[in-house]
Amino acid sequence: MIIVLFVFHLSAQELPPIVRYGSTVYGAGNQNWMITQDNNQFVYFANNEGLLEFNGSNWTLYASPNETIIRSVKVVGNRIYTGCYMEFGFWKRETNGTLKYTSLSQRIKNKLIEDEHFWNIINLDQWVLFQSFNRIYVYNTKDNSFQFIDKHPYIFRCYKINNSIYFQAIGEGLYEVVNGKSVLVCDDDAIKRNRIVEIYKHKDGLLFQTERAGVFKFEDNTLTPFYFESDNELRPNSIFSAKMLSDGGFALGTISNGIYILDKLGKIRYHITQNSGLSNNTVLSINEDADNNLWLGLDNGIDCINLQSPIKSYKDDSGFLGTVYASIKFKDRIYIGTNQGLFYKSALTNDTFHFVAGTKGQVWTLFEFDNQLFCGHDLGTFLIGANDIRLIYKESGTWKFNRVPGHSNLILQGNYNGLSILEKEGNSWVFKNKMQGFDISSRYFEISNKNQIYVGHEYKGVIKVSPANDFSKVNAFHILPTPHKGKHISLAQYNGVIYFAGREGIFKLNNKTDIFEKDQHLSSVFKNNEYISGKLNVDKSNKMWLFTKSYLYYLTSGNFNADLKKHKIPIPFSITNPMIGYENITQISDGEYLVGKTDGYFIINLADFKVKSHNIILTNISVNKLNERGFDLSMTDTGELQHDENNLVFNYTVPQYNRFIDVEYQYMLEGQQGQWSDWSAKSSVNFKNLEPGEYTFKVRAKIANSSPENTVEYKFTIEKPWYATNLAWFIYLFLFVIMAYYVNKAYKNYYRKQEEKLIEENNLLLEIAALENEQQLMKLRNEQLSQDVDAKNRELAVSTMSLIKKNELLNIIKEDLKKSAEENSGRSIKSVISTINRNITEDDSWNVFKEAFDNADKDFLKKIKAAHPSLTPSDLKLCAYLRLNLSSKEIAPMLNISIRSVEIKRYRLRKKLNLLHDDGLVNYILSI
Repeated sequence: MIIVLFVFHLSAQELPPIVRYGSTVYGAGNQNWMITQDNNQFVYFANNEGLLEFNGSNWTLYASPNETIIRSVKVVGNRIYTGCYMEFGFWKRETNGTLKYTSLSQRIKNKLIEDEHFWNIINLDQWVLFQSFNRIYVYNTKDNSFQFIDKHPYIFRCYKINNSIYFQAIGEGLYEVVNGKSVLVCDDDAIKRNRIVEIYKHKDGLLFQTERAGVFKFEDNTLTPFYFESDNELRPNSIFSAKMLSDGGFALGTISNGIYILDKLGKIRYHITQNSGLSNNTVLSINEDADNNLWLGLDNGIDCINLQSPIKSYKDDSGFLGTVYASIKFKDRIYIGTNQGLFYKSALTNDTFHFVAGTKGQVWTLFEFDNQLFCGHDLGTFLIGANDIRLIYKESGTWKFNRVPGHSNLILQGNYNGLSILEKEGNSWVFKNKMQGFDISSRYFEISNKNQIYVGHEYKGVIKVSPANDFSKVNAFHILPTPHKGKHISLAQYNGVIYFAGREGIFKLNNKTDIFEKDQHLSSVFKNNEYISGKLNVDKSNKMWLFTKSYLYYLTSGNFNADLKKHKIPIPFSITNPMIGYENITQISDGEYLVGKTDGYFIINLADFKVKSHNIILTNISVNKLNERGFDLSMTDTGELQHDENNLVFNYTVPQYNRFIDVEYQYMLEGQQGQWSDWSAKSSVNFKNLEPGEYTFKVRAKIANSSPENTVEYKFTIEKPWYATNLAWFIYLFLFVIMAYYVNKAYKNYYRKQEEKLIEENNLLLEIAALENEQQLMKLRNEQLSQDVDAKNRELAVSTMSLIKKNELLNIIKEDLKKSAEENSGRSIKSVISTINRNITEDDSWNVFKEAFDNADKDFLKKIKAAHPSLTPSDLKLCAYLRLNLSSKEIAPMLNISIRSVEIKRYRLRKKLNLLHDDGLVNYILSI
């Protein structure tokens, strides 16, 4: 199938990087009227809300001194002069890093013209000129005096060219300031009628850039039209701001049509509008900084164009191109393969892109071989001619092409459904055959020097394929154990070695063992979570490229060994923005490389990729106190802080404004930590709750891959609290000594008193011991007495019992004798009975008993008689017997009465003793 091309085209403009800052980013008004830069390379903007400062890391807004729009700003030495409505003066940086305003117009307040705006500020030698539409105020910085240039109806703008000052008075012409006076130098009608936006130095004359009438050349007092090469395109525009660039070119800011950047001949290099990356189409002010970046103050926002950047970007805002998957320079054309199809443009001119008809759909790869261009497409394989295309394979989508070693007439292609062969027939290429026996998708594959095919598959790993000699079929294949499968893996052949890249690292095939071995040196590029994709790209200049999170790497052959050399370009993945897993880069000239993106592409010029050195600057040191408003420290003096002023924030910056250059910082706080921190893009650090002591804060920066240029130091001391100072410690020591003295004295008194107390207690104890001994002796005596009483009681009891037994015995004998006497009636027996009666008389027994009882218990009878006087001797006898705890049975013989009579006597005794019914008689007697 042959299709004639080409039908559609798309404008192509490769632009330098543009950094856009919206008002929400810088935190001020939309409009920015004038731009300037100081020696530290900080940039200042005359903004609707005040003076806006940008140091590369942070934006700071200083409110207008009288709450009006600041229209003009100019750095002169260490002062930043500004002008606004009815006010002008200067700002000067204090030691704490902030700017402080000093009014100059207040000195001549009565000489100001009503309703004046100061639109421009220029300087020459010791004079600073503030220009309004009515007058020019000339300020002498040496003696603080003022001169005035007036008497002109409408002063549009003033200009400084070399060492001369010019201004345009509308309706009068162009004047030069000479010796403080205005001297007319041109009154041509073209100058009277047209506003001069800027004046350029041109050879021996001047070029006047007008607002709407183009450019005029003024030389030898003659005014003639001057034409840039692109004058026809420029003339319809209304020029509001202009600047001659350091390379001799020009920058023209328009109203509603963006900015034109011209070369020194006036040819348009770039025309950048809101559609092609600018924040706004009206450019109010232009300034070129020390790094040749072009700053634009817009009607809505601020943009920085990196004119000298080695990177040029094409942004496909319309979506016509789509995501770039492949690119190649073939003959005099640059081809771009995208998800929308195949496009091309001339490589010699800034031409537009043309769509190749018939290629609508996904393009995967572009391959040059045998002076032919092959396109791997979702539809199959296209052969791209100068004026037509031919679909030579349509059985399946085509991923990739490779040469077949030793077969210059064959091309091996990887398809959705395996591998196939293209063959050259005559001057054309045709599809030959599919390799039978292998139907696995072959997006990545390489052929070894042994004609073994290695296929990389994200979901299977690396497959080793053994083809037939004629590549008609696959004899065998198997999956290698390593490296492992994974997303976004790839294979590439470089210098005859097959490399594999994946999340586990970079491996290379050992041709002797046919085993992939990990290359530790190359795998280090994926350390620190840098892995995004393993896609490897080999270009025509014998460089192998890969993309990581923070860098774009290219690998080249080593000088003295087989190890590859790593080169990194500090462009993070977030900026390169390719389709993950389909990263692509192609050499399009000696030093230029095209990198595909999801929204276009960019071109890197390696020859120009040089990073300019910048110094790091400490911008602010703030101190925070708990529940109090913080304050800023002087950065020129050693800081001396109170103990509770121990929360510090350090702000620092490197004032570089290149979009593709990263700045990283590293800090160290001597006194707290002894080593440098990890590299970080953060431009501030906060230290909390620092202990009292001496500290030295150090910070350094690296720009891209460069080594740190300088280290900034700041020394400060956090004082001890008053209660921890040396004086306080001396007072503590003095108080401690006094306290120790009095404590020692108190202890001595205490121990003396304790000693006296102990002595007293010991004496008391001795007395107690003596008393106890005495009591013990008394106890022993009492016990002895008790034992004696018990013995006497026992004797009494024995005696009593003996009397009882004797009387009982005598009674028995008496009874027996009575019986015998009755029977025999003998006088002799009666005589014996009479004798017995005399021996058992109660009185005799009682007398014996009483004598023994009194010896044992002398006071009992007296006590009970005293307690109960009504007791009779018979009652006392009974009490005595009861005292001995004798039973009624034992008492009866003693009293020579019956037991019944004893019970009666006991009852009567209870009555006499007045005992209650529940009271025991014996218990009561024992208790006396």
